[in-house]
Amino acid sequence: MPINFVIDFYSILPLTCALFVMFFGVFILLKDYHSRMNQLLFGFCFSMFFWMFGTFMMFATRGNLAAALFWDRFVYAGVVFMPPFMHHFSLVFTQSEGKQKKLLFVNYFLAFCFLLVSQSRYFVDGLYYYSWGVHSQARILHHFFMGYFFLGTGIFFTNLLRYYRAINDKIIRLQIKYVFVAFAFVIFIGGSAYLFAYGIDTKFPFSYVTGLIFPVMLFYSVSRHHLLGAKVVATEILVGITEFLTVMQIFFSSSLSEVVVRVLFVFFVGIIGILLIKSIRKEAARLEEISHLAMSLEKANLRLQELDRQKTEFLSIASHQLRTPLSILKGFIELLSDGAYGKPTRKMKETLENMDESNERLVKLVDEFLDITRIEQGRTKFTFRDCDINAVIEGVVKELRDRARDKGIKISWENKKMPTVKIDDEKIRHVLFNFIDNAIKYSSKGTIRVESEREKDGIRVTVKDNGIGFDKKDEVNFFQKFYRGENVQGANVNGTGLGLYVCRKFIETHGGQVVAHSRGLGKGGEFNFWIPLIPPPQPENFIASSPPDVALPASEIKSVG
Repeated sequence: MPINFVIDFYSILPLTCALFVMFFGVFILLKDYHSRMNQLLFGFCFSMFFWMFGTFMMFATRGNLAAALFWDRFVYAGVVFMPPFMHHFSLVFTQSEGKQKKLLFVNYFLAFCFLLVSQSRYFVDGLYYYSWGVHSQARILHHFFMGYFFLGTGIFFTNLLRYYRAINDKIIRLQIKYVFVAFAFVIFIGGSAYLFAYGIDTKFPFSYVTGLIFPVMLFYSVSRHHLLGAKVVATEILVGITEFLTVMQIFFSSSLSEVVVRVLFVFFVGIIGILLIKSIRKEAARLEEISHLAMSLEKANLRLQELDRQKTEFLSIASHQLRTPLSILKGFIELLSDGAYGKPTRKMKETLENMDESNERLVKLVDEFLDITRIEQGRTKFTFRDCDINAVIEGVVKELRDRARDKGIKISWENKKMPTVKIDDEKIRHVLFNFIDNAIKYSSKGTIRVESEREKDGIRVTVKDNGIGFDKKDEVNFFQKFYRGENVQGANVNGTGLGLYVCRKFIETHGGQVVAHSRGLGKGGEFNFWIPLIPPPQPENFIASSPPDVALPASEIKSVG
């Protein structure tokens, strides 16, 4: 007797879901067929395919009792393996594959047992016709299967919940949520299909929609949170869904012209989808490359910070070790000069003076290195109090005026009325001394102008000279440690390139900023700083701490330039 196929919306729906979930399973497997997680997901999707495709055939042949019953038993050939596949997947996903071996074996064993009994009339027999479909009726062995099905899948949810409580990583916890909800949707919403076996009509095919929802939810988890390592899965599934649903529309065409139009539309959607996927893949590849570069830069930065810390510690140790012999050497030079070991000759005195001068230079350099280590290790003490900035400027100008006069340089400063400012006057004096001292070092004529003015809620102090100037590169780098501008190499001025760095740190601790500017080489330079009238809140006996950048002492200013 020939079998009449019934094709309508209710039979097309499970067929659509069957093909869609199978597409998802194959796609995941092809992403990485060596991955155990991907293999198990493919197995689960294959079980769902049996369920959905068998349901389609059962609906299509519902006019024939034997055929419909055969296809419903075909459904159970896949469904019985859902519990062990889910159990096994949970162990791989939670990185516990070595555990629950005996329980997993029992789960697979029971699945094979129910595979055999599902083909007997003691499992399902007869048909129940409801408002829009048909289902075989449950018998005694089916009741045992129901207990096994929900207990076997329950192990999956238990394992995921335990893993969720034990893990702290936010991304992994989010993955667990998506996986939990996706499988729960299949088991509890899809499980409503069992109600038909017990003569209960749900009035709507809720269970078969899970074949669409489950892949979409897992695809979202994959693409957004890299569950399976895919990069552009979200776009691929969106294009796949659109193309698949568009193809399904062809089967509902009522005329040849409508078929042609829909086929052309499918072709057009396919071309657009392919171009979109290619574009997203390129973008994902660029983002991945940028991510790798960022990680490399982060590692390099951490390495540089560690090297900088080690350098600071070395400077601290070396400086302290050098300080003692230099102090002893200075003492012996003084004793020799004073005649403690016999009256020195004139030539000896000249030599001792040169030795003393060189020794002083070394002591000064060691002190600069010690200043750096104190700043970078956060051991520089600051004492803030209300001060007259004019008094600080005047003191520095008086101290350096004779040195400038010896070079034929004039220091010009106008005492303007300024508000009281809360500062560490020693640190600000240190900065001013460096600015003016550098201006003298790198100028051979003209006037050095020192200017002060009220600006916003603070004070700006500027030192201008007519010296050798500098370019834009120097402007950017002057306040970095150990930096000396190329134009100062021929200026015959010794320096370590540390002074301006220390100045910058002192001013930043006051909540201010330092600036260097020049119109170009040979056109003079300008160094200025701005500090607020009231510095940022500082605890009493504040000790400044500095990030691992570079520290520099006060006497070395334009040496940086």
